[in-house]
Amino acid sequence: MVNNSDTHKSQANEIEFSPDTALEIVMVAGEASGDILGAGLMESLLARFPNAQFRGIGGPLMIEQGFKSLFPQERLAVMGIVEPLKRLPELLSIRRSLRQDAIQNPPSVFIGIDSPDFNLDLELKLREAGIATVHYVSPSVWAWRQGRVHKIAKAVDRMLTLLPFEAAFYKQHDVPVTFVGHPLADQIAMEPDVVSARQVLGIDLQAQVVALLPGSRSGEVKLLAPDFIEAAKLCFQVNPHLQFMIPAANGARYAQLEALIEDYRGTLPITLVDGQSKTVMAAADAVLMASGTTTLEAMLLKKPMVVAYRMAWLSAVILSRMVKTQFISLPNLLAGEGLVPEVLQKEVTPKRLADEVLKYFQHPESVETITQRFYDMHIHLKQGASEKAAEAVIDVIQSKSLS
Repeated sequence: MVNNSDTHKSQANEIEFSPDTALEIVMVAGEASGDILGAGLMESLLARFPNAQFRGIGGPLMIEQGFKSLFPQERLAVMGIVEPLKRLPELLSIRRSLRQDAIQNPPSVFIGIDSPDFNLDLELKLREAGIATVHYVSPSVWAWRQGRVHKIAKAVDRMLTLLPFEAAFYKQHDVPVTFVGHPLADQIAMEPDVVSARQVLGIDLQAQVVALLPGSRSGEVKLLAPDFIEAAKLCFQVNPHLQFMIPAANGARYAQLEALIEDYRGTLPITLVDGQSKTVMAAADAVLMASGTTTLEAMLLKKPMVVAYRMAWLSAVILSRMVKTQFISLPNLLAGEGLVPEVLQKEVTPKRLADEVLKYFQHPESVETITQRFYDMHIHLKQGASEKAAEAVIDVIQSKSLS
């Protein structure tokens, strides 16, 4: 088993496909985020091989570029525990059809984009059948259920990771891997445009603004938003110059949050915004937020943050026994240290949250230190992800043709 992505390069470069090569590529992207990644990857591959053909499962962005989706993407977009079980017969049928199609009409490569529970089993069967396989977006195997890495080693010719510490984990386990960087780092400007964001939201340029992001799911908002709003109240009592903004992820969250802030009308300068979470964060001086991928956006926007999370007691106990990482927020995982405060479970109280937020306004020198680290991490993640992923895919195809 090879241990890194460079092993085959000297051999692979001996074979050069011409731009007229008609590559056949099967891709499976089960969610909207996968559709974005898939569309970017297709664009980079088509720039090199205009005659490439793509089929499998994809969303509207991929279809716009000529992708042939054999099943609607939404049929794979299931979350939770119960819902996938209810849909299991259909999901197994779709996976079986995709496997039969790929084996009967072998593609140049199969690319599974995220959706590991669906894609890894499919990749395993196809690789056993001699088809080159790539998985784009690592599951959180470095954080929990680490034993899955052995299955991944059997299932993929190459793992493409968005984050550098993920690639390091795979190299430790002798799984061929390429760190491609994160698409968000390519999309978000190195210098956040605070002025434009505040103009869009109608915020005074001299105002001191705290963004509150208690999550995008109903359960997250229920568990975190009341404490976030109470923390805002405590912050305002200490610093009456502060303003607060909450972006609602969708209509349902807007109604849920609107009911929560109703009692604070007239006593707390808090504004509820329909969507525009990135704009709200860009306009803010600091962010109090739920743990999740949005913390990466906040980091790329160079915003000092306080990260909080709370879940049901039993779930927390089970997860604490499975998780193998010291930190939960992406900024801290990337930094390898506690760069931003993480407030979890019983520690999530209005006073603790308020104290952590106020530190950024009371000690501006800490903001400068954190911001510089965020710049450094942004540069490291800004790799041209789609182009780098395309290069890795081509390398796998070339390497497979030599074996």
